[in-house]
Amino acid sequence: MKRFSPSISRRTRFGSSRPALVATMWFLAGIMTFPELIPGQLQAAETGYSRTVTDALGRQVTLEAPPQRIVTAGRAMIMTAGVLWAFPGVPDRTVGLGRNTQGPANFLEVTHPRYNEITQLERTVGAEQVAALRPDLVILKSGVRENLGRPLERLGFPVIYVDLETPEQYYRELLMLGETLDQEERGRELARFFRETARAVTDTTTTIPREERPTTLLIYYRRSGGQISFNVPPAGWLQTSLVEMAGGIPLWLEANPGGGWSTVSFEQIAAWNPETIILVDYGGEAPALRDDLASHPRWRQLQAVRDNRFYAMPRDYYSWDQPDVRWLLGLQWLARTFHPRAFSQTPLEGQIRQFFSTLYRIEGDSFERLIAPVLTGDLP
Repeated sequence: MKRFSPSISRRTRFGSSRPALVATMWFLAGIMTFPELIPGQLQAAETGYSRTVTDALGRQVTLEAPPQRIVTAGRAMIMTAGVLWAFPGVPDRTVGLGRNTQGPANFLEVTHPRYNEITQLERTVGAEQVAALRPDLVILKSGVRENLGRPLERLGFPVIYVDLETPEQYYRELLMLGETLDQEERGRELARFFRETARAVTDTTTTIPREERPTTLLIYYRRSGGQISFNVPPAGWLQTSLVEMAGGIPLWLEANPGGGWSTVSFEQIAAWNPETIILVDYGGEAPALRDDLASHPRWRQLQAVRDNRFYAMPRDYYSWDQPDVRWLLGLQWLARTFHPRAFSQTPLEGQIRQFFSTLYRIEGDSFERLIAPVLTGDLP
């Protein structure tokens, strides 16, 4: 393999949300009065548009007009934005977006010619900054509800929460976002593509006997304060699920049953002595880091290194191991890496091209210009 380095539902209606309270807040802020707060509500009265969706938290949210001023921000923004960018026209209707904090380049920027017109919001953005953009739809990860979502709800803004942490959540929430964005057919198309692509892998890997599945260690290489650490994901995270779905045996399950990355020592790595190691680095340097580690005498004693099965997780703009839309590419790559003969009939390059064509209509010359130059990691 060639190595490359280049519940109880609550219905919320946003046409009738406490105008006196909101107007007072805006007056005190010196920004605007309530009739201008949420664009589209006067239009809703004229068109009769009304759509109720159930978000990831089981909340029923009613939109009174097709959203025209969309904001997504807060933690893990690239994961929500990556999904939203797959719905035609949504980038043009996005008025606020969290800053990209992962890797040297920004996929959202290079694929949207008017990206610089979108207000960039810090990871720790407050509700007042979002409110100043007058959104008619705010899409957030469910984990930021307390700090960001609830204050926006109290101000009367329509907030939709997503999880997007597991394959099943992806299938379900792509459908929900299709309804939310008035693009039901596109939502169904995307959900079907994700489900069928994943199933094409698992239909094969579920037939592989356990003794033919490689024991695997997926480690995140982290640098902080001049120190480096090796970290394993929790048992319930997508990274673990991808290894299992692709036909590997994750060795770290008992080491990290919790809710975040857990540091492990080299001594523990040596005790596991995996048959395959997958190295993840969110700064885009996994191939170089892998080569450096593999040159150390004690790492050369590991079976995976001796057998040349120490791999750098691929990426384009973002790494393929995380609950961004690229997890689908990560699954396909892992399956080929673990079981090359079982997946030799379908070239990975064709799968990569199909992915970007299906999600973002990036193909032909656009693929060669935007995607091919930034592909890195252990690709065939």
